[in-house]
Parts: sequence; C-alpha cells; structure tokens
Amino acid sequence: MAEQSSKQLPTRGADLSAGDPFHPRLGDLALDLAKSGQIGVVVDLPSDNAKSYHLRLPGGGGDWRANADGTTLRPVVVPIAHVTPQRRDVIYDHRAKQAALPVTAHHEDGSTSESLLILTPAQVELYHMQLEQLIERRKKAQERGQ
Repeated sequence: MAEQSSKQLPTRGADLSAGDPFHPRLGDLALDLAKSGQIGVVVDLPSDNAKSYHLRLPGGGGDWRANADGTTLRPVVVPIAHVTPQRRDVIYDHRAKQAALPVTAHHEDGSTSESLLILTPAQVELYHMQLEQLIERRKKAQERGQ
C-alpha cells in the first residue's frame, strides 16, 4: 500500500515513456494497460514459481496475470486533496528567474508527498499583493470581533 510520507523527487534527464516498466510491490495498486486500464491489487510477484504479476480487483473477485517485465503496468495516481506550504525557506533562482516554495501535497488516501510550487517574479508580486490584502481583511475582522 502507499506509504504515508512519500519523498520522491523527479529524476533529472530521465523521461518516462509509454514503454517504461513499472515494478509494483506486493499490495500496490497497478493499472494494467493490457486489460484496458483495469486497476488491480498486486497479490503475487514474479518469482521462480510464478513468471508474472498476479493482480486482483480491489475488494476481491476477478484475478488476472500481467507480464513479469512490467511493461503493461502503470502506477495508480492518487488524487491530491489539497496542498500546504512547508515551514522552509522559499528559494529564488536568479538564473532561472523563478522562486520555489516547498509544499506538501495531501492525497485523498491520506498519504503525502513533497513538491515545489514554482513561481515567476510576476506571480510572486501578485501573490504578495493578494496576501497583504488577506492580512488586512483578517485584522479588520479581528477588530470587529469576528
């Protein structure tokens, strides 16, 4: 199953293509392209005794096998519920002319992953103005006792 805190960083210079194999672990969800995108739970891994992945529909029923090389399997992407900024410094890259705000993505299954929110200088200025407005509205609401 998905770990509660995934810290995967993008691999530089390695582009995923449709043919890149995915090698799921026992209990992982996997999407099988050979089964029209059917999603299954990996219940057995390729080994000396089994030359393929054994998948089962989540919740039981319908079993099938997928190639041991993993070329038809893809990871199941868990939707993001919301994103929160991390309590870390924002970085400005002068060469790329962009800011990077570390964030945590909270997935619908309760897991999290770390990423970066990349902002152009114009976006930084826009959000600066918008945040100043929010701070002012909050102060006024507090003064009114709301």
